Amino acid sequence: MSTVRSMPFSIMAPTAVSPALSHTAPAVLKRHAAPRTSFSFDPIESALAAFQAGEFLVVMDSEDRENEGDLIIAASHCTTEKMAWMIKHTSGYICIALPGERLNELELPMMVPENQDRHRTAYTVTVDYKHGTTTGISASDRSATVRALASPDSRPSDFTRPGHMVPLRARAGGVLTRMGHTESAVDLCVLTGLSPAGVLCELVNDDAQGTMARRDDCRAFADKWGLKMISVEMLAEWRRTHPDEQTINSS
Repeated sequence: MSTVRSMPFSIMAPTAVSPALSHTAPAVLKRHAAPRTSFSFDPIESALAAFQAGEFLVVMDSEDRENEGDLIIAASHCTTEKMAWMIKHTSGYICIALPGERLNELELPMMVPENQDRHRTAYTVTVDYKHGTTTGISASDRSATVRALASPDSRPSDFTRPGHMVPLRARAGGVLTRMGHTESAVDLCVLTGLSPAGVLCELVNDDAQGTMARRDDCRAFADKWGLKMISVEMLAEWRRTHPDEQTINSS
């Protein structure tokens, strides 16, 4: 792990959040109806500040890659209400990105010995948190699982395998080595001083076919809910141009 200096806004120390946190949280989001006349991303600085405060970000990858937008939130901030909202507006295949060394500590190996995924998304075996949960699929159970995965106090014996949460192994070097949502999720946590565990899932349109949300769909969704929207490339550019203002995990 290489250490870094402070960001231009206040950064808290990495936060470990107990899986047993109260589920009585305030409203997840407020709608935002401001009209937009042309497409643009939000400034990276305001997006990082929002993420650090526990808000979702919409993160878009390249149009010549997946051309998809993911909702991403720090696992340590993912309450039951936020998980339920995320499930409602995405494909529902909720994943959690973690550094390789943490997955090794939790004894979570790769899902298959030969990865044939088109973009080499690094799926591990799936898990459920075993304490205070039931079947593992509810928003409450899944939020407990991601918060437990984010907690440095959790041990391999705290999880059952297989389960309903899908850990992803982020590549060492983050978005500078792989321009994926997996690496973006971990980099966002690290850059904002949060436990390096990011919850992510693809946005889908609210239509009869459940089509994938593309760039303009994602912008409209972000504006509707008052979310910041950035791209993976913006995050990579921030890291390239601010080499002394980051803490990057490596495995």
